[in-house]
Amino acid sequence: MTGTVLILGATGRFGRNAAEAFWNAGWRVRLFDRKTDDLTAAADGADVIVNGWNLPYPDWAAGLPRLTRQVIAAAEASGATILLPGNVYVFGTDAPERLAADTPHAATNGLGRVRIEMEQAYRNCSAQVICLRAGDFLDDAASGNWFDRMMAPSLKQGVLRYPGRTDAVHAWAFLPDFARAAVMLAERRTALPRHADIPFPGYAMTGAEMAACCAAALQRPVRVRRMSWLPIYLALPFWKTARHLLEMRYLWSKPHRLDGTVFDAWLPEFRATAPQDALGRAIAPVLNPVPAPDRPRPDGAARQAQPRDA
Repeated sequence: MTGTVLILGATGRFGRNAAEAFWNAGWRVRLFDRKTDDLTAAADGADVIVNGWNLPYPDWAAGLPRLTRQVIAAAEASGATILLPGNVYVFGTDAPERLAADTPHAATNGLGRVRIEMEQAYRNCSAQVICLRAGDFLDDAASGNWFDRMMAPSLKQGVLRYPGRTDAVHAWAFLPDFARAAVMLAERRTALPRHADIPFPGYAMTGAEMAACCAAALQRPVRVRRMSWLPIYLALPFWKTARHLLEMRYLWSKPHRLDGTVFDAWLPEFRATAPQDALGRAIAPVLNPVPAPDRPRPDGAARQAQPRDA
């Protein structure tokens, strides 16, 4: 079941991938422009609102509640389903390794609490909400994520710079796969509960395993080396984001993976891109820089490769 989807944050990494995945699936896609569009008017007649809005960390506490209220109001007025990308920040430092749909949201740090309160607002609203939850992103364009900005550039020297324990499993999601899954869930929205919390299993890899996949993708040896956090500590006095990066540092040494039980029950036919292929596509724009797309386009949507069985 397709329809009309309104994409918020279409210039961001998730919004761009979501727009292209919906185009590929035959949906009518509206791209919201904050400068010129009215959200309530733009949502009128939409079947799904994809909330791809993302603020810089320092703006979360003040900005996310306001944006959340706006999205909820637009969805409740239009009757649209909200599709929300969730993350692992809500679980906190004492969470178990395997993060499931029913794992308590017990984070006590600032960013975690903001996300907990945001998700609670969505659960309390009358609109249907699909929260597809993922770990860190891998993208097939250089979009400023941890992998392409901090970890992959040193692959030119055969080194993967890793921000934490290289033996601790870490949750990753390949954005084109994540966006495809979001579309498939949107197409089954009438069968889903009013609030669906669905962890996306993606890839669970240690730093050493990621280095091995990078080596296979590049067909040359890759060593993994611990990244120094000293530059981020030194930047604390004049870079507001540094404090928040340090706040979330624990995720790089705390083993965690997303449980795929609920996801597999709803999308048993989903086939993920093989990790080696996903990493190859994530590495390519880092080693051979090209301008990242500034906006998704229908004629660019078909570039998404079809996955092979992992």
